[in-house]
Amino acid sequence: MAKNANAKVKKSKGISAGIVILLCFVLAVLVYKFIFGNPDNFVGGNPENHPLQGNLLGTIYKGGVIVPLIQTMLLTVLTLSVERWIAIRRARGTGDLTKFVQTIKTNLENSDIAAAKEACNKQKGSVANVVISALDQYEAAEKDAVMNKEQKILSIQKTVEEATALELPTMEQNLPVIATMTTLGTLIGLLGTVVGMIRSFASLASAGGTDSIGLSTGISEALINTAFGIATGASAVIAYSFFTGKIDNISYAIDEIGFSIVNVFSTKHK
Repeated sequence: MAKNANAKVKKSKGISAGIVILLCFVLAVLVYKFIFGNPDNFVGGNPENHPLQGNLLGTIYKGGVIVPLIQTMLLTVLTLSVERWIAIRRARGTGDLTKFVQTIKTNLENSDIAAAKEACNKQKGSVANVVISALDQYEAAEKDAVMNKEQKILSIQKTVEEATALELPTMEQNLPVIATMTTLGTLIGLLGTVVGMIRSFASLASAGGTDSIGLSTGISEALINTAFGIATGASAVIAYSFFTGKIDNISYAIDEIGFSIVNVFSTKHK
């Protein structure tokens, strides 16, 4: 039983962002080529012609080669968002985090370290890992006859800080990539817009009058890339804000329990 009480939950490594981006790029190219570029979406079955009236897939295809790039970023944001949602749920643990914090505080006030460790075993997750480390140091400090009270308190505080520093990177993994997409997606969409407008003006300036096909293609390219760029940037901002908020809540819970452990030790040991 004691062995199980001291066992820490194994941390699972998140998915590599590089692999996700590569797979999303391959998927985006395939979708662009064989779904958006399907000949059935165009007049005369030729992707060089206008899209059929009201055919959205063909219209997206006319957005040009930048469309797969923006799609790659959008798919990356969505995939990493799902991955982070799963990872952060695991970090929170299996039960309600607020109730877990209250349970640990109650057990500490009753000097029931065994019950606190058992609660960590049931809760699991990053918070439980930090608490178990702190409780192990708590017990070690109680048995230590060399250090004085201040040194023991500092040792517990240091343990909490070190355990937290080990857990936070697993929660924050891949968030920098999502944060990068907030700006990069918009910029790539703007690039596609500029390229589309250049094509539109080039068709207007062409000799022999206005090239209606070239003009419409350029406008389509501009608008489609604008839409995808905005969608990518907005999705990334929402995802990043949501997950950083969740991580902050977990950090607050860890800080609260760490403070309680130190406070209880300071109160009960002279």
